[in-house]
Amino acid sequence: MKFLAITLIVHAPDPVTGVQKSTQDRFREVTDNALLAEELGFDGFGVGERHERPFISSSPTVVLSHLAALTQRIRLFTAVTTLSLLDPVRAYEDYATLDHLSQGRLELIIGKGNGAAQRELFHVTPEDQWDRNAESYELFRRIWRQDKVTYASRFRPELNEAEVWPRPLQQPIRIWHGSATSRESVDLAARYGDPLFSANGTNPIEPYAELIRYYRERWEHYGHDPALATVGAGAAGYYAARTSQEAVAAYRPVFEGRLAYQKQRGLEPVFPTLDDFVERSSALIGSPQQVIEKVHRYHERFGHSVLSLQADADGLTDAQHRDNLELFQSDIAPTLRREIPDPPFAWGPVAPAATH
Repeated sequence: MKFLAITLIVHAPDPVTGVQKSTQDRFREVTDNALLAEELGFDGFGVGERHERPFISSSPTVVLSHLAALTQRIRLFTAVTTLSLLDPVRAYEDYATLDHLSQGRLELIIGKGNGAAQRELFHVTPEDQWDRNAESYELFRRIWRQDKVTYASRFRPELNEAEVWPRPLQQPIRIWHGSATSRESVDLAARYGDPLFSANGTNPIEPYAELIRYYRERWEHYGHDPALATVGAGAAGYYAARTSQEAVAAYRPVFEGRLAYQKQRGLEPVFPTLDDFVERSSALIGSPQQVIEKVHRYHERFGHSVLSLQADADGLTDAQHRDNLELFQSDIAPTLRREIPDPPFAWGPVAPAATH
């Protein structure tokens, strides 16, 4: 199993202290967390893309380019690239450039994105967002693979033997499809033989398990080898301590702060109590053994080979945050790496002979 640390770069008050960092300090924190993830042995670091409050992750290519210059080994993910909002030609130019700057350490997770405000910002409607996402992905794929592209598009000007530069380093890049609630992204991933990444953060396990089951069903429908279907999954939270009592006690202020923030925004919580959150959500809260057992329970339903944790402290002190991630790498990750298989492809730059 491989492990990612992911941030959506939420810019909101700390759920425990109520203090909101400056924009500059928040970006510095993202950089520090990426360096920490590489230091501790995480396999990838992901940066989201959102174009509305309370996020400041509108330019993931800029952030990831900065991280590419500061890191050496860790793979760099988008989480997710909102192709439904973007011109795929311009997106290709940015990511092909980043592919070179990172020496082939870039991977994309694409998706239509969430939020009415960002749809309005880019004049995308609920009715056309899925068509935009699928069309943008088809064109993005073609540009990445072909030196000259002819393409008649509904949502951008037509291309006729167009050349787009620079040509990328990875041939082609590996692209995952982010999945939260809908079958459209799942079917798109299966159609092209691409890996799927389940958000797995807001609801109990059942809707996510059903989408992953559907992905594997559609994967076979499109004629792909079932052994090559690849799934990653997130977690709603993570905190481990030597005992479950210690873990729950330490995480309680974070949960209560999040709950208060949800109520302040008029959102109905899916998990109204901490006990319910620990029991029914994908959050990994408890002793190292309890975390390992819960990942295994999810693996039985998902068959996932990549797990993402939140990169941000999000209510923890800096010392708690570091200790928490160190404990994951020392007492949890080695067992999961040994007991759950890796993805069925090399974890590194995609070679020209690759099929994804």
